[in-house]
Amino acid sequence: MHNLALALQYKGYSISGSDDEIFEPSKSRLKKAGLLPSEYGWHPDRIVRGLDAIILGMHAKADNPELLKAKELGLKIYSYPEFLYEQSKNKQRVVIAGSHGKTSITAMVMHVLQIAGIDFDYMVGAQLEGFDVMVRMSDKAKVMLFEGDEYLTSALDLRPKFHLYKPHIALISGIAWDHINVFPTFEIYKEQFKIFIDQIQKGGSLIYYEGDPELKDISNLNNEISVEPYLQPDLERIGDNIFLKLANEKYQLQIFGDHNMQNVAGAMAVCSSLGIGDRVFARAISSFKGASKRLQFIDGNEFTSVYLDFAHAPSKLKATVDAVKDHFNDRTLVACMELHTYSSLNQKFLQEYKGAMDKADIAYVYFNRHTLELKRLPEITIDQVRSAFGRSDLKVYNDSGEMNSALEKENWTNSILLLMSSGNFDGLEPADIAKKILGD
Repeated sequence: MHNLALALQYKGYSISGSDDEIFEPSKSRLKKAGLLPSEYGWHPDRIVRGLDAIILGMHAKADNPELLKAKELGLKIYSYPEFLYEQSKNKQRVVIAGSHGKTSITAMVMHVLQIAGIDFDYMVGAQLEGFDVMVRMSDKAKVMLFEGDEYLTSALDLRPKFHLYKPHIALISGIAWDHINVFPTFEIYKEQFKIFIDQIQKGGSLIYYEGDPELKDISNLNNEISVEPYLQPDLERIGDNIFLKLANEKYQLQIFGDHNMQNVAGAMAVCSSLGIGDRVFARAISSFKGASKRLQFIDGNEFTSVYLDFAHAPSKLKATVDAVKDHFNDRTLVACMELHTYSSLNQKFLQEYKGAMDKADIAYVYFNRHTLELKRLPEITIDQVRSAFGRSDLKVYNDSGEMNSALEKENWTNSILLLMSSGNFDGLEPADIAKKILGD
């Protein structure tokens, strides 16, 4: 939401906002732009006739006093995705969806479009190198690229966000059950992707990962669109270096892992649909370093490297752990993940994590009891977590200080530390953890 505020200010709108809590980096960025509220909380007296629109964040409750005042005054109220769609009605809309990889694929396409000199608007779920904000809306760009999130739109609209974008070009990277709090069964979750496919505009196209069995079943549901599967591109590995092969040329990549290679193939297909040649794509993607918190290199020395990843769902966790171990197969992999989302802390869903960290040489899992209280979930125990993951040697902690101390005592010679969370390990900074184990 703060990125949308910044984007609208750049476009020349007068913007104000409110929240009951504002965290970094939103706080500093809003302050720098002169948009930080003078006080936190809800102030219905600020909602007055004459406002062009109210844009409602997904976490605002239905009984929010400012929302109630806006409804009373009959003001135009948009959800976040509704407003983005309104801004893109006259553009070619490209939507990247899937249970995993959508941020990375969106970032790859943005990186290539920028290098190719193509003007485009976008909305992406991570901060990217070379882009000031995560949302851009202009009058001149003819294309808008969306990261298509399947989570709910707002308290007033319980549709998944990606149902509102009506793409001309759509990509689905794969389907693996997530968000158990709103999609209690896998079939209900999968149904959202069927609806998404049905929203693709007549004459449009669906690009999908052919290796996903769920997508093989549903990719042909809309007979008014073309369908294009992808797998992995042609690659060559020399030592720790990976090259994208194209005809007689090779282009060294700065990212690794099977999942990322699938993402490259998907991004290439999307760019091809937008008229970008494969050689232009290959030259551009060779300088792509990844999105924030997506196998992001934090720090390292000759003995140890530290990586950070957003992985939290079982499929994402397994793909990330496997990718790092396969790439650094001669090093000891210490993988540390935080159970932070509603799904991951749910006793029933916890069983989905079985085997997800098996490739790690040493595996840690952390959860915060206070987070369980905030999400109003039943307490889980260390033994329950260990049993769910199916590793008797799993090191489970519910005290971040104890976990941090245990990490410091590991032997870090010829090792990789992989930190994975959609949270923040109860305030532990990855850079600080890296400094301690690297001895800086």
